[in-house]
Amino acid sequence: MDITFRESLEGIGIAQLSGAFFEGWPNPPSTPTFLKLLEQSYAVELAIDEETGNVVGFIQAISDGVLSAYIPLLEVLPEYQGKGIGTDLIKRMFNRLGDLYMIDLLCDNELQEFYEKQGMQKASGMVIRHYQNQAGAVNS
Repeated sequence: MDITFRESLEGIGIAQLSGAFFEGWPNPPSTPTFLKLLEQSYAVELAIDEETGNVVGFIQAISDGVLSAYIPLLEVLPEYQGKGIGTDLIKRMFNRLGDLYMIDLLCDNELQEFYEKQGMQKASGMVIRHYQNQAGAVNS
């Protein structure tokens, strides 16, 4: 398996995003909405399987570009998990965001150990989730 990493969506279209991302989501975004959320991110990092040309993992950040960034999504396709791809994606993103004061993310409890290994600290937070909107905005 030959995985390469990119920090750009150049040459990436819907066909390269057709994997089973958002595993376990009851109302996942469509592939066009997925592409749009990547396009509108402050920064993205992509893991590409060079044999297929498909995206097999990604991380995105939203930011003010001054002090803070938030990482809403880090996903690796199930068949590619356990190979260090998620670790490489987060390290690449942390490197890109290294000049900012804070990098925040929220995750499920079972994922906290993974992020602690990447140098993050546990914190508390608050959320609102409108699961009926999980697929993306109506006008996506």
